[in-house]
Amino acid sequence: MIGESDPVRVRWETTDGVAYVELSRPEARNAVDLPMCRQLRAAFEEIDADDDVRVVLLSARGPSFCAGADLKERTGKDAGWVRRRRVASFAAYAAIEQCRRPVVALVHGAVVGSGCEITMAADFAVAAEGTTFRFPEPHWGTVGATQRLQRVIGKRRAKELLFTNRPLPATEALDLGLVSRLVPSERLRETGAEIARTIGEAPPLAIALTKRAVDLGSETDLDRGIRIEMAAIEQCLADDGWRDGVDRFTRRERGTDNPAEEG
Repeated sequence: MIGESDPVRVRWETTDGVAYVELSRPEARNAVDLPMCRQLRAAFEEIDADDDVRVVLLSARGPSFCAGADLKERTGKDAGWVRRRRVASFAAYAAIEQCRRPVVALVHGAVVGSGCEITMAADFAVAAEGTTFRFPEPHWGTVGATQRLQRVIGKRRAKELLFTNRPLPATEALDLGLVSRLVPSERLRETGAEIARTIGEAPPLAIALTKRAVDLGSETDLDRGIRIEMAAIEQCLADDGWRDGVDRFTRRERGTDNPAEEG
């Protein structure tokens, strides 16, 4: 629940089917504190319930995407409070990850600790050139990023980054699959808008089912994954939206020498 006296940490609005979510604590380099955890979770729960939303762009104000957890708020707190605070952060990341809409993170500057978790909770990320990533949790005397990170880049690479706390440049993050694309910083938001427009052109049910099938399939073997895909196909066929996709493909084929190929 968001406290009535909580300062604004997350701003969001929906325009033409795109939900724009922005970390809004630039004076603290968007360090994650309890109010931000609550507001991120609330924002994504509301977005998930809004059938008009087609895609989510997640970005941040100021020179850094996110400087990690706000360790200052732990001063004077006991272990119980810290435990509850971590549970709140897990709930915020889960709300991002479980959103039915595609979530695209647009990251820049420093992306540290909790900022990396937010980035990895999105479906994929676009980074501005010059962005750096760090996973310093063990060096802060805590534990974090041990699960999503290894699933994104592999166990051995995850251990190296966690154990050493070395900065990971955007070019290497691209090679490892932590981000999907690098763009000049001045084109970050423009690129996000282009991606949102492209996703928004697809039938929403097909996108939602594709996201669910990929996520569920990643948790099982290929045979069960194919069954998950077949169930998604059956659900898609029960809706007339797939006919719109066929019509759009036909129109495109008539108007270009290089129509998209389908499986």
